[in-house]
Amino acid sequence: MQAILKFFAAVLALLLSLGLPAQDLPAKFDPQRHAATDLATATAAAKAQHKRVLVDVGGEWCPWCHILDRFVAANADVKKLVDENYVWLKLNWSPQNRNEAVLSRWPRVKGYPHLFVLDGDGRLVHSQDTGQLEAGSDYDKDKVLAFLRQQRGP
Repeated sequence: MQAILKFFAAVLALLLSLGLPAQDLPAKFDPQRHAATDLATATAAAKAQHKRVLVDVGGEWCPWCHILDRFVAANADVKKLVDENYVWLKLNWSPQNRNEAVLSRWPRVKGYPHLFVLDGDGRLVHSQDTGQLEAGSDYDKDKVLAFLRQQRGP
């Protein structure tokens, strides 16, 4: 299975380097998506673009997941840092699809949303409990910026 995923990641990286479009990554948490395929697509895109993958684990049922989305969209400096340094992948976790095969690769998630940072080869760089980035009923901009800057890589 690993060899197949590596093959597809290599093919996607080649396509991206040629400027051909790759499969779109989900803009929402979708229990119908195939997480391993989306992860391979995101990793290939990150490698080709010299970025890291930011895996956002959560669900449409999760209020804090929506708060995080709004926070990133509302803060131009945060959005710019994300866009320039990361390929953002929304990975669904819900009763309909727990995506256990993919999530079992990384440390156990204790709350949602949870962020995993991967390098262009798909290796785990960092596991982030987003509760540590919160401030009251929103996210703390300084903490989020510090996290994104620290994990963006070389």
